[in-house]
Amino acid sequence: MKILLAGATGYIGKRLLPALIAQGHKVVCCVRDKNRFHPDPKFRPNIEIIEVDFLDRDSLKRIPKDVDGAYYLLHSMSSSSNYEDLELRCAKNFRESVRETKIHQVIYLSGIINENSLSRHLSSRKSVELELEKGYFHLTTLRAGIIIGSGSASFEIIRDLVEKLPIMVTPKWLNTRCQPIGIRDVILFLTKSLFNEAVYDKNFDIGGPDILSYKEMLLGFAKVRGLKRVIFTVPVMTPKLSSYWLFFVTSTSYKLASALVSSMKVEVICRDNAINKILGIEPIGYEKSLKRTLYKIQGNEIPSSWKDSWSSGRMDKKVTYFLDVPEYGCFKDKRTIEVGDVSNTIDKIWQIGGTKGWYFGNWLWKLRGLLDQILGGVGLRRGRTHPEHLAPGDAVDFWRVLDANKEEGRLLLLAEMRLPGEAWLEFKIEKNSLIQTATFRPKGLSGRLYWYLVLPFHGYIFKGMIKELSKSTSTLSKSDLP
Repeated sequence: MKILLAGATGYIGKRLLPALIAQGHKVVCCVRDKNRFHPDPKFRPNIEIIEVDFLDRDSLKRIPKDVDGAYYLLHSMSSSSNYEDLELRCAKNFRESVRETKIHQVIYLSGIINENSLSRHLSSRKSVELELEKGYFHLTTLRAGIIIGSGSASFEIIRDLVEKLPIMVTPKWLNTRCQPIGIRDVILFLTKSLFNEAVYDKNFDIGGPDILSYKEMLLGFAKVRGLKRVIFTVPVMTPKLSSYWLFFVTSTSYKLASALVSSMKVEVICRDNAINKILGIEPIGYEKSLKRTLYKIQGNEIPSSWKDSWSSGRMDKKVTYFLDVPEYGCFKDKRTIEVGDVSNTIDKIWQIGGTKGWYFGNWLWKLRGLLDQILGGVGLRRGRTHPEHLAPGDAVDFWRVLDANKEEGRLLLLAEMRLPGEAWLEFKIEKNSLIQTATFRPKGLSGRLYWYLVLPFHGYIFKGMIKELSKSTSTLSKSDLP
């Protein structure tokens, strides 16, 4: 069967793709930017990639007419303050665009919406569901709560809080109950629902066997990690203050933190587990999901992460828009150095950022990250998804990967920190030389003043960094370790 995957570059989409291919399906991957979609080469014979934007009706004409089924995995919660309107428009455009196809079933992954009083986020999910129900196809809606898996926003928030804070003073919504589910089980529910007539034109809640408060989930993580944590809840922390608390302590963006806080006041508990019997699935418990997730992280097996989504940073344009580094009206810091071992230097470049750090003056990088976070930027909290692999679209601290060609020895990064302008950082190997170029395109007078203000720091950092990258063996000092 040919399956349309709307949201192929998202956290769920990247994990669902190999499962669908393993079942023998041909998958049409809907992406906004082909340059940031890099599926495993072994999947290529079984996929078709189309560049579409569900807010652009003309681009939807590219959807093949011979698709048999579809997964709708789109949401805009962390990308815009007006995400309700965007999500509804996407759903309407999707429904109308597939009308001329032979799609028989659409599966929509939503959130549990069993209370009368819903948050903006959950209310928007329900509106999308109602819009999709108008389509000329069988709709199956699976509603999930907190998803536990390597790279999921929910898991990363839990991990950040427990790992960083021995004592927590938390808002009262931490006593709200929910029913978490492991990512492995979510994928099972999604795949087993496909073309199953027993789930046509119905909605189901999916969750694990444990019903826990958010406080119990934090303490459960601490137990698995062997950490002693003390949590106090207070009634005076407002939603806005709670959002800032999550933003500063965890790696989440403020928009996502705000949306999550509003949702965390609402209990997300399954009505029943009827679909478990229909599909023959027995979801695993919270503790087992945590152990499985931590095992995957320790083995660097993270197929997808919310941090690599565009909404985790500031970029709202295609990668191609920034690929050509400008020359006119720009300031540059360009340095060239001979390298003894080209392969070793490339490997070091490909490990830059995250836990490895920036090889020189990491305390200054941390200070810049802290200042960026205070100003509402991403800071250094995102780190990187994999310690060695990079692809266009990946996040590396407060940078975004634009080009990562290891064979040619070129890595191009775009800054996503708060800046009065735009900045690029490029590493390029030519013969036995490493060329390191920092480019800044200022915006107005403030941009020019900023460049001259940080110029002494750039001279210190960039000079030291290229020297360390060119060495055959690392000689980092303790003060430079991240």
